[in-house]
Amino acid sequence: MLTTFGESHGTAIGGVLDGFPSGIELDLDLIQSEINRRNPAKYPFATARKEDDKLEVLSGIYEGLSTGAPIAFIVYNHDHRPEDYDNLKDLYRPSHADFTYEARYGIRDPRGGGRASARTTLSVVAGGAFAKQLLALNKIIITGYVSQIGPHSLPTGFVLADRSLVKLSPLACPHEKTTQKILDYLHTLKEEGDTAGGVISCVIKGVPAGIGDPLFGKLQADLAKAMLSINSVKGFEYGLGFASARMKGSEYNDEFILEDNLIKTKTNHDGGIQGGISNGMDITFNVAFKPISTLSMEQQTINRDGDQIIYKAEGRHDVCVVPRAVPIVEAMAALVLADKLGQG
Repeated sequence: MLTTFGESHGTAIGGVLDGFPSGIELDLDLIQSEINRRNPAKYPFATARKEDDKLEVLSGIYEGLSTGAPIAFIVYNHDHRPEDYDNLKDLYRPSHADFTYEARYGIRDPRGGGRASARTTLSVVAGGAFAKQLLALNKIIITGYVSQIGPHSLPTGFVLADRSLVKLSPLACPHEKTTQKILDYLHTLKEEGDTAGGVISCVIKGVPAGIGDPLFGKLQADLAKAMLSINSVKGFEYGLGFASARMKGSEYNDEFILEDNLIKTKTNHDGGIQGGISNGMDITFNVAFKPISTLSMEQQTINRDGDQIIYKAEGRHDVCVVPRAVPIVEAMAALVLADKLGQG
């Protein structure tokens, strides 16, 4: 279980990972590399905020091995500019969490959205990187990639045959022509002061049959909850998802076959999960992200007094956050699977 702490422009971001088994050899450089994947410096059209995001482990590891104690870690914020948000203390930005946080707690941190900022996902990526190393021992590999930004998506029927293509793309999109279309699109949006959303697809290989529970602990339900806990996520589907509603049962059903003495399915429309339990096939799902709510153009909103005002964002902001969210999706999936495997 992962507990996180910190705010966008506070002193630090961090977390505590409970329940991690003892005696596991951990590669902290690999964990740092996962954190670096969500750093905006890697992506075009991302925020200009520059953080080194250096991970410090405070407990739970001795001589490179997990001890079974809680693994606590921290990343200090350095390039924070709280003054950029002084004008936001009394107004509610469109489609942000300003109003709802204040309604819930009676107070909010306006600096970059405080706890509602996507900066807090750094803790998720760090915790997920620990979980990934645990899953790798069971030969479980998680690969996320950008399959759509705005109106531009991968070709119909695209199958990720080479996961290295994700790393080669500046947008984590494993298709060169689609990547170029998206880059041109984002350039136009930046000139207009607008933003874009998109879809991240994920494939998980190596999950054995029998993981998950048939009712309240359904594997797809826990994955959905994890994905919908990520900032800006508006939708989750696994397998064929909403497309299955247009199909006949004779078109949809995954027929069982015996291949290499293993029970498999001829197709994988169910996305590797049946009855809430993994069936041994690849687990596949899509996660939809809304456009970033902070625009470099004028919008109408109100303040605490109910006055109508015109608001234009200042400071450093993303045009599209979707490529940076790929390691976040992978990390959430890793945390869910690590918990499930630990439950037996």
